[in-house]
Amino acid sequence: MRNLLSLLLLLAVSAAQGMEVESLANDPEWLALLHVNRGATLHDRDKSYVDDKNFFLAENGKSDALAELKATVSALTATQSAERCRFPARYAFLARKLEWAESQPFAHCTEYNEWRKQIPSARAVLVFPASYLNSPSSMFGHTLMRLDTSSAPENVWNSWAVNFGAMTTEKDNSILYVWRGLAGGYPGHFAIVPYVNKIQEYSNLENRDIWEYSLKLDPEQISRLIDHLWELRNINFDYYFFDENCSFRLLELIEVARPGENIIEGFRMTEEPVNTVRTLYRHGLVTELVYRPSKASELQADVNALSTHEQAMAKRLLEDPAFAKSEEFQASAPERRHLMARTALRTLRFKERKNERTESVAERGIQLLYVMQANPAETVKIPQPAPPEAGHSTQMFGLGGGQRDAQGFGELRYRMTYHDLIDNPEGFLEGAQIEGLDLRLRYDEQDSLDIDSLELINIRSLSPRNAFIKPLSWSVQAGWEHAPVYGQHEMVTYVQGGAGFSWRWDGLQPYALAMLRAENDEAYKPFIELGAGSSLGLLWYSPAVQINLQADGFYFENGEYRYRGQAGVNVPLGRQNALRLEAKQDFWRDAGADSPLEISLGWRHFFD
Repeated sequence: MRNLLSLLLLLAVSAAQGMEVESLANDPEWLALLHVNRGATLHDRDKSYVDDKNFFLAENGKSDALAELKATVSALTATQSAERCRFPARYAFLARKLEWAESQPFAHCTEYNEWRKQIPSARAVLVFPASYLNSPSSMFGHTLMRLDTSSAPENVWNSWAVNFGAMTTEKDNSILYVWRGLAGGYPGHFAIVPYVNKIQEYSNLENRDIWEYSLKLDPEQISRLIDHLWELRNINFDYYFFDENCSFRLLELIEVARPGENIIEGFRMTEEPVNTVRTLYRHGLVTELVYRPSKASELQADVNALSTHEQAMAKRLLEDPAFAKSEEFQASAPERRHLMARTALRTLRFKERKNERTESVAERGIQLLYVMQANPAETVKIPQPAPPEAGHSTQMFGLGGGQRDAQGFGELRYRMTYHDLIDNPEGFLEGAQIEGLDLRLRYDEQDSLDIDSLELINIRSLSPRNAFIKPLSWSVQAGWEHAPVYGQHEMVTYVQGGAGFSWRWDGLQPYALAMLRAENDEAYKPFIELGAGSSLGLLWYSPAVQINLQADGFYFENGEYRYRGQAGVNVPLGRQNALRLEAKQDFWRDAGADSPLEISLGWRHFFD
């Protein structure tokens, strides 16, 4: 009888433990550790985002959280288990929930223990290297995480960076890069590297301002996050530019640190870095914001602080440091001499940042340093721009109306992302445009609802040139639009792009680009018609209004030519709304009086 009672008690305990284990399968912390999709994106709902079988202990662990839990319990129960060394965060979760009591569960995990000692855990910081005009892959910005040895800002040089990125190759051209990024053709990996490497990459090489957001995570939460990073070593995820990207993966890490925070639940078509920052603010997870200007921003501040004559002397000093001994240079105040020498040195380092250091460049740099040291420094305040999250939201809905060729029309518009040249510039780079999936629907007086245009992508990077920095401006655009084809207003498929120059003076920014265009219409023989031309424009920015005037012209292989003049005026109504006045007129061969002027007025609303 006693044996029977013992057996029944054992069975009851086992059943209770089984029920307890099964209840843990839906625990937010367990689902976060498995990276289970709870409805945040379109991909594999209720399955793990991890696309590497080495991450799972159960055969069907990717799609069955309970099966993976049971396999994990079985593998981690045994003392000295090798699987404990692979999954320290999973073990900590189970030990806490199932009341496992071992004083040193990882004593046998030499590699893990050595790695763990190297990773700082005093503070976690989300780092946002902001948009950079001359890099298509960085125009949305980027996010990574920094782990600090202390809360003192001067100690970041000893910090480590946690970065998630696509594993690209040097053989991938731009078209393949975009296609594979959109289709999930790249594997994505987490990497942990010294933070100074990332400062060098983003601030010095790519000239991107850096924004740092200290996170509200306690030591236990940071420890859980770090242990999970060990579990993700060499583990593959599919990488998608728009949703399963660097920002989304960091939100998943924070969900591991703070399970149940629900920061990745809810439908998302895209996960852009700036939206990640806004999500953290909404959940009260940001405690401090620090701005770190790039080397380009430091140089631009120095250039702006010089008069035109001083800029000319700084340029001469850059070309020949011996100019510092001239009477003209020595006639300036000592502080101004220091500023001119510093501008020349920063320009030299900027231009040579990606080149091998030569003896000639090194010697010029040393001579400029001597000039700086011989004169007292002048402090130049670097203006801090509005942070990225202060800008308008990334999606846009528009409603408006206008008139074309004496006929009125109404217009509906939806743009999935992100910002055009004259949207409210607060929180964005002036001269930067990146639009994706921009749809215009029109309803005219003849009760006809049509697609007026559909842009798949429209990027413009208008980087102003000055006496010291001479970047290239460029443009690329593709989609469908109405255009005059042999005098008829037809829908054409097109791809166009080009490069040129831009400048800026007191809020005015003119630009000139040489352009190539390929378009298709049923009337064309051959199938694709090629054209070349130019795009000339003038931007003007102020807090109250933004204006763009633009003239485009193309000459085609078939002898046709086409010009378009257009103007846009944007009036912000707060952060999330704006009025937009637009005018457009097309001209073509033998157009004459048949060239209609189109004018429209619309309201725009931005939302996440």
